[in-house]
Amino acid sequence: MKILVTGGTVFVSRFTAKYFAEKGHEVFVLNRGTREQTDGVTLIKADRHALGDCIRNTRFDAVLDICAYTECDVRDLLNAIGGCDDYILISSSAVYPETLEQPFRESQPVGENSVWGAYGTNKIAAEKYLLKHNPRAYILRPPYLYGPMQNLYREPFMFDCAEANRKIYIPKDGKMKLQFFHVEDLCKVMEQILLTHPQQHIFNVGNEEITDINEFANICCEAVGTKAEKVYVPAEYNQRDYFSFHDYSYTLDVSEMKKLLPIQKDLLEGLKESYAWYKEHREEVRKKPFFQYIDENLTNL
Repeated sequence: MKILVTGGTVFVSRFTAKYFAEKGHEVFVLNRGTREQTDGVTLIKADRHALGDCIRNTRFDAVLDICAYTECDVRDLLNAIGGCDDYILISSSAVYPETLEQPFRESQPVGENSVWGAYGTNKIAAEKYLLKHNPRAYILRPPYLYGPMQNLYREPFMFDCAEANRKIYIPKDGKMKLQFFHVEDLCKVMEQILLTHPQQHIFNVGNEEITDINEFANICCEAVGTKAEKVYVPAEYNQRDYFSFHDYSYTLDVSEMKKLLPIQKDLLEGLKESYAWYKEHREEVRKKPFFQYIDENLTNL
């Protein structure tokens, strides 16, 4: 297949480009060419908002739109592209208002989420524009994505704690639910959609098994080869100052996705893969000053 991947240089888009290129597809990546490119792909060096005619005469079998965050992102690409048989947009679970009954289901209405703010509402606008102008398109709504090439300081922060034998400062009682999805499993779902063209066009995607902060800390440390030593932090401290996830517990119903991907990657296995990559690419992760805040504010707890 001739596949266009938006981005192709950071985390999900980079992993996606590599995954489909290694499957033997002809992969094109659309980015500004300011970073190292993935082996085995063809670069279309351009800004998606100023494409002109550079892809006007090219028809793709599939567009995997990893980097669209707004209606404008989708509109400009659709207006510039010569055509495509399939279009898959990576949206977000942030499109569900936190007031809805959980686990969130695809049939529930989308709307503003106070935790995610404009990020969620912009994703909603992108979804609506895409389906209005391409009703055959597919939309995937993941929870927290993880795995090799992770550039956000989420599981890498936990790895740093484990390597340094630092205590892990856990928000409240550590029972806040977390749902993850390995980036390779995301690619497998996209692959199945391209192969089978299911009748449903919007899918929640994620691990069927849900964890919590306590268990996530344990598994991250196990992936490194240590055991987690925890300190529980009272609610009056801002969780985002010392911990790598928002103070927001939610779950997705992924029963429809399971028809495409019945078995998801085990979280420990996936975190081991993420850690192996991180050890060789630490400089690619955007770190936050969690340790500084902990050392200055929490060590007496």
